[in-house]
Amino acid sequence: MTDTPATVEKRAAPLWLRVLPWLLTVGCFTLIYSRVSARAASEGLSAWAYVARFLGNADWGLWLAVMIPYSCIFFLIDSAAVWRAVSWFNAPVRYTDILPVRASSYILSMINEQVGKGAMALYLNRRNGVPGWEIGSTMVLVAIVELYQLLFFSGLGAVIDFENVRKASDLPGALPLDVTLPVLLGLAAIYAPLHLLYFAGKIFPSSQLREKPFLTAMRRAKPYQYAVLIAIKAPNLLLAVGVYSVALTLFQVDVSFTQLLAFLPIIFLAAALPLPLHAGAPVLWQVLFPSYPEVGIFSLIMHTFFVVFNALIGVVFLPRANRELFGEAA
Repeated sequence: MTDTPATVEKRAAPLWLRVLPWLLTVGCFTLIYSRVSARAASEGLSAWAYVARFLGNADWGLWLAVMIPYSCIFFLIDSAAVWRAVSWFNAPVRYTDILPVRASSYILSMINEQVGKGAMALYLNRRNGVPGWEIGSTMVLVAIVELYQLLFFSGLGAVIDFENVRKASDLPGALPLDVTLPVLLGLAAIYAPLHLLYFAGKIFPSSQLREKPFLTAMRRAKPYQYAVLIAIKAPNLLLAVGVYSVALTLFQVDVSFTQLLAFLPIIFLAAALPLPLHAGAPVLWQVLFPSYPEVGIFSLIMHTFFVVFNALIGVVFLPRANRELFGEAA
């Protein structure tokens, strides 16, 4: 509060660091356009005519009938995981008290998911008086749970249908997922027990890092609590695979459920990258499904609807969140 403008300016991120995400985003959308344009040209169409045909073939009524309930159910389950984590590691709160803060954070999540989590930390700090670093540590733990949930189901899908993963990896322009996915899952499996042992003080007992306030939730968490949080969030991932499978069918794209189970969690990880407009996801769709370059457009439609509809849920809850933060004057 006492910083001078000069001090604040010195602490601001370098210009290149602020510009880089936007440059990467422009590169992502340029790549999407180039692939769509190449496929359109092979069929004697312009890129815009190709996209218009793709969108015109979709059953929009059924698509909305699938997406609206999915977004609402996602919100309720996602809030349950946050409520459980905050109640365990920070302060006893009611599930209904979490709903407005989680919903309101979706508005900021339109910019970036981690910004939304930061807003939740601020809200709970002001409402319940828990130190901000401790709330932040719980949000970090929830993010770790989300990461491992995605990796778990991606591994499950790869095990069930590894032949399809291998075939997709052999397509021109595809990633060698038959190699990179097992390596990624192996590294995650190695880290998990080390993480639990470290924060339980079983290894490196003299380390002071685990005592930092921003790691409070990790110190308090027991292995079964990680498992419970993953179990709470699991229906959202399985529901997403089902919804995306149906939605692809409505857009006349033929992708199997098991292939989506292996690939969709990885796409969700790309969506969490700190890029404007979540640009990592549509590019990865195109890379994972090179036979269907139009899935980049499909990804933009799906993700845009999801974040906008969730933000609308946040708008509904925003008056209550404001009242709890700032009183009736808000």
